[in-house]
Amino acid sequence: MKMQQFLQFLTQQLTHWRRQYKTLRRKGKLMSSPKGKSHRRELLRTMLKNILLFLSKTNDKNKRRKQERALSSKAKSVKTKSNIYAVGLDWAYKQRYSVILAIAILSLTGIIGHKLYSQTQLQVGHPAPQTITAPYTASIEDQKKTEAERKAVSNSSLQVLMLDARINEQINENLQQLLDDGNEIRAVAGAFPFFDLLVLSISTQRYLRSCPDLEWQALLSTVENSKNQHKKGRGRTAVSSRPLSIAALNQERQARITPTPQKTEAIDFSQNTDFTQAVAELESYRLTTSEKNLSLLIAQISQVRQKYTQATAKLLQLETLSPEAVYEESLLLDLSDVEWEKTQMGIHQSTERILTQGIPQGLPKNILQDAVSLQLQTFVPESAETLAKNLLLAVLKPNLQKDEEQTRQKAQKAAAGVPPVMVKVRHGEAIVKKGEQITVWNFEVLEHYHLIRREVKWQELLKLGGIIAIAIGIFVWIERHIDCELRQRDRLLVLLLTLSVPAVITMGLPYTTWSALGLLLGSFYGPTLGLTVVGLLLPILGISFDMSKAALLTGAGGGILGSYIAQRLRSREELALLGVAIALTQGGIYLVVKILIGQAFGSTWYIVLREAGLFALSGLGWSVVALGLSPYLEKVFDLVTPIRLAELANPNRPLLKRLATETPGTFQHTLLVATLAEAAAKKLGCNVELVRAGTLYHDIGKMHDPLGFIENQMGGPNKHDTEIKDPWKSAEIIKKHVTEGLVMARKHLLPTAIQAFIPEHQGTMLIAYFHHQAQQMAQSDPSLTVDDADFRYDGPIPQSRETGIVMLADSCEAALRSLEASAKPLGNKRSVKDVSSEQALAMLNNILRAKWQDNQLVDSGLKREEMSQIAQIFVDVWQQFHHKRIAYPKLKASSTGRNL
Repeated sequence: MKMQQFLQFLTQQLTHWRRQYKTLRRKGKLMSSPKGKSHRRELLRTMLKNILLFLSKTNDKNKRRKQERALSSKAKSVKTKSNIYAVGLDWAYKQRYSVILAIAILSLTGIIGHKLYSQTQLQVGHPAPQTITAPYTASIEDQKKTEAERKAVSNSSLQVLMLDARINEQINENLQQLLDDGNEIRAVAGAFPFFDLLVLSISTQRYLRSCPDLEWQALLSTVENSKNQHKKGRGRTAVSSRPLSIAALNQERQARITPTPQKTEAIDFSQNTDFTQAVAELESYRLTTSEKNLSLLIAQISQVRQKYTQATAKLLQLETLSPEAVYEESLLLDLSDVEWEKTQMGIHQSTERILTQGIPQGLPKNILQDAVSLQLQTFVPESAETLAKNLLLAVLKPNLQKDEEQTRQKAQKAAAGVPPVMVKVRHGEAIVKKGEQITVWNFEVLEHYHLIRREVKWQELLKLGGIIAIAIGIFVWIERHIDCELRQRDRLLVLLLTLSVPAVITMGLPYTTWSALGLLLGSFYGPTLGLTVVGLLLPILGISFDMSKAALLTGAGGGILGSYIAQRLRSREELALLGVAIALTQGGIYLVVKILIGQAFGSTWYIVLREAGLFALSGLGWSVVALGLSPYLEKVFDLVTPIRLAELANPNRPLLKRLATETPGTFQHTLLVATLAEAAAKKLGCNVELVRAGTLYHDIGKMHDPLGFIENQMGGPNKHDTEIKDPWKSAEIIKKHVTEGLVMARKHLLPTAIQAFIPEHQGTMLIAYFHHQAQQMAQSDPSLTVDDADFRYDGPIPQSRETGIVMLADSCEAALRSLEASAKPLGNKRSVKDVSSEQALAMLNNILRAKWQDNQLVDSGLKREEMSQIAQIFVDVWQQFHHKRIAYPKLKASSTGRNL
């Protein structure tokens, strides 16, 4: 019995497998190919599986029936569940607009009103509704007292000072300038001492060059009288006359400078120690040398006195020009050259040590003077200490400034070391009595015991939700009135970009994404929608968030600028420059607002400048983020911006390069159609960039069979007449360029707006040539029936003005080319028979009228009265391309010319 059932089952299976084999064989799936092998393996696997299934099931019929019933019930339940899911998805799809609207209201309300979720019923400053006691004993930190103690310790901590290299450099420059002035004055006075110290002591030399002219004349007279009394030695007369002549010359020279008494012997200088010492040293020198050497010495002293007079005059001029006169004649010019060199070196060493130790702000003047004196005692000669001290005190100033970071860290460390102030609250002790105002301390205690009653402010949330719903309603109203049809994905993107602003503010950052919001919305959807979103979001955030109004106005200013300008730009580089403009705008707005409210002056001006710089940097940073996200958002949300359209219209794109290489005739046809369509789109106010890019891709499907289209046959045989000879197959090839074009467009991820040009530029038009052939064949063969659907494109008809214009341009371009072909050459002349614009216009009007009457433009948005305008534009562009040319005379080749 079992064997009989098995044989019956095997017979049924063989019959089923035979039918399946014939079907696969007829479809060509069992050929000697990898795909055919896989089908054969699948067939054998199925056979073995069914045999094993039969053998296992014949042992237990009841079990098999139970399994069948279980599978049947499971299938029914799955079918029921799938139906429920399908109904739910269908309902969600139909109500998608309402769903997006609800999501927008809930998400915006949820993020903007996040502070309303956990509001306390008991608040500081409000009366307590009842007496609240401590449920148990606990030590609670008094945060206010703790903070006060830590603040006091922080304020009392010593400041950390740091040397200011810029001030040190300035001090050294000023000191060097003063020393250079001293060197210049001493250079005018000449070297000092100017004579041998064994002959004239340094004090005598100092006296001789600086004594008044009256004393100098008396000294010369004394020396001369001493010579006259000397009777010994040869040549007494000559020697005695020589000083007289020198004295006379000096008197004459000094008389020209300053008037001096003619009778010097009336004044007695014998009581002047310097005078007496100078005469004695000169007398001694005369005794040890010749009169000639003495005369030379007196002449040298006269020159030194003259230089000294010039130096003192220059010093007086310097003291007059400089408000801080540090040089005095007796201090600067009385030093010897060696002493001056030591003084300069000592001043530099002392300055370096003092600056290294540092001069703090507010250091008393007497302490600084003592420190300078102490340093100079080591490095400067005693006679120059006063001068060096004056120099240093004139240039030294505080060079220590507060190290903010180190001081802050030190203060924080000191504050962290202060233990918290703990207050013991006993069990049953009244925290706050009924009717008393709740203080900060009371609130902290209640918070510690978890006695603060928190609740959701539903009323406030509903108010906020109502405001947001009104704002969204305004947005929807503006969207519909500016004729901007947004898809659901567009509304979702607008919502996500809008949420970014309050989301960043919620995280505590005032430098939010206004610039990115305006730049992206303006670039994607135009200035109107971008300005609408920014304008509606600004008052809502101003009401809901406790943040600086200057920060809100600053961010909104950057968003408004980005929204207004973004869509006018045609390159990423221009968008980058717009980001810089947004940064400058945000920084400028913040600065202006702070100036208007008077916060940019006084001690906080540097804080205002810093914040203005940070707002400028944030505007630039978010603009860079927007530029980086823009290409990804365009891909994900299937957006077409002017920049992306310009990139798609680049002839180096892979599809366009293939189109130009594989189908050159179609490519030339595409360029001409694009020229016609662009001109019409510009005149009618349509999206010219979209028309340009869409036209370039509208016939890419012809690459599947280039020779199936006459423009690519280059005068060769027409395969439809020589090979196919079947209008139905020919129409199928022609129609296939639409489906194949869509396949290529999706493979290369072209935007939906560009893909729409591929089927819509043909609409549901009739392929008239092959339809006519089919009708002729049907007349001669009654068994053939012609169905118009076989010769019409699948559509859809144009759904936008842009695709409608391309449909008209595509049809008219072929007609205009036929006009060119109908122009016949005149004899041997290089000219073409003129075709009047009236002829061309009449023909195009007929074509456009036919398209209109065929209901191809019903959904395009084009108007009937625009048809004649479009026809005229096409004719004008065609005439510009095919203007008349001058017939140049033929040139005869000269007999001596070379053959080229």
